[in-house]
Amino acid sequence: MTKGFPAQEFKTRVAKAQAYMAQQGLDAILLTTEPDVRYFTGYLTRFWESPCRPWFLVIPSTGDPIAVIPSIGAVLMARTWITDIRTWRAPDLDDDGVSLLADTLRNIGPRIVTPSGLQSYLRMPLTDFTRLNAALPQPIGADGGIVQALRLVKSDAEIKKIRTACQIANRAFARVPEIAQAGVPLERVYRDFQRLCLDEGADWVPYLAGAAAPGGYGDVISPADDRPLAAGDVLMLDTGLVHDGYFCDFDRNFAVGDVSAEVDAAHGALIEATHAAFFAARPGASAADLFHVMDKIVTGGAGGSDAGRYGHGLGMNLTEWPSLIPTDATVLTSGIVLTLEPSIEIAPGMALVHEENIVIRDTGAEWLSQPYGHVMTRLCT
Repeated sequence: MTKGFPAQEFKTRVAKAQAYMAQQGLDAILLTTEPDVRYFTGYLTRFWESPCRPWFLVIPSTGDPIAVIPSIGAVLMARTWITDIRTWRAPDLDDDGVSLLADTLRNIGPRIVTPSGLQSYLRMPLTDFTRLNAALPQPIGADGGIVQALRLVKSDAEIKKIRTACQIANRAFARVPEIAQAGVPLERVYRDFQRLCLDEGADWVPYLAGAAAPGGYGDVISPADDRPLAAGDVLMLDTGLVHDGYFCDFDRNFAVGDVSAEVDAAHGALIEATHAAFFAARPGASAADLFHVMDKIVTGGAGGSDAGRYGHGLGMNLTEWPSLIPTDATVLTSGIVLTLEPSIEIAPGMALVHEENIVIRDTGAEWLSQPYGHVMTRLCT
């Protein structure tokens, strides 16, 4: 299986960014986060888990990107298509790349920007960012959503990787009856499910959440505990596994033996809601439109639940732009990958959540995850 992308994929991304920059009269974009740096370079490493070193990528208005990185990363960066790699010995308690980065930016021009909108963050110390601005002709500004707009629409090559991640998760979910039945502690199910994901081809499983309780569950983000599964429980597993740097993000609900008619009906309504959103998901519709389609089914149009949204974008991050909420007017276009994630309340404090992954195409949506049936898979008691 081919890993990574050809260099032309990255050159196309840079060219699109530079076209946006020309429209706004910008000299460079400064990037500091793992997915943004990887988006333009292909630089894939889990070394970002170490927070002690900052990493920088500069996208100039013309020419190729410039990597300004700790020397420990130079060998791996040299394996990408990037040739201008400037390094310092890090960590440096007095000057952790600030002077080197400032020199690089000053030689490009004064109009420097960085992603600054919703769902962005700055991965460098605030004190160093202040020092950097003081060393430049003018303060670094906001990129006006350039990087967000680029990453929102996936190429066919990106979609292929997300689809593969979904296929891996599909196979792992199909094997849940091998590891989960009455009497098995939830924390053991979590460990064994991650093993199944790896066995089916995941590179790693950075996100796994879920719940198990009778009649639904109270939340969907808690870590597992040692309570054993019991007859009548609903087991939910929600995985964000990674294939070649790209996530899937969907869940499955399982019934431990028989569950109540109310639980079955609620699960059926969630399946109906995701299918309704799937058929509504086409170019020209908005993120808000998909919210309302699902909300009409799960709440009768009451406006959603405290979970806040019924889905989101998906790609190099587990969750990306947009959010499926009533106020998100993002217009869907071909190439946008979404998680559909409606939730439904069964009783006060008890709910079910269902999740699928789709991609928008010119003629409508395509499933990336294998859509789940109306009847939950039954586990042994």
